[in-house]
Amino acid sequence: MIQKKKVDVDVIKDVLDAMLAARPDSTFVKSLAFQYEERGGLSKKQLEGLYQKALKVESVPENKLATLEAVIRKKPTKYKSAPPPPKPLYEKDERVGQMIEGILAKYPLHKRVIFFQNKYNNNETLAPAEITELEKFNRMLK
Repeated sequence: MIQKKKVDVDVIKDVLDAMLAARPDSTFVKSLAFQYEERGGLSKKQLEGLYQKALKVESVPENKLATLEAVIRKKPTKYKSAPPPPKPLYEKDERVGQMIEGILAKYPLHKRVIFFQNKYNNNETLAPAEITELEKFNRMLK
């Protein structure tokens, strides 16, 4: 003899069916029913919306509402974390700034170092070769 498997009770489907019977013109309930069929489940916010609508309909049994409320409470609440603070695109290298200041303190009219200072002050990145050149000038001063 073949035994049938016990079919699980689907409270959400029952509430959706009761809501569709009570309010066949409700696009919200139709959309929830469609999503439940397609995806096999609803989000916590969607279930809360369904619960609030079902509270207003008297034809939905109280026990189904209580079970739906329990399902909602069981689902985890997702919180959006605050976005990280914006990070500046370019951070000035203090070591480079000190080298530029040191060189210009001794040779204020050094054209190449003035060029590097302008780039540095305009938040433009100095190429590795330019930083090496600055370091060479700095070593020559010492």
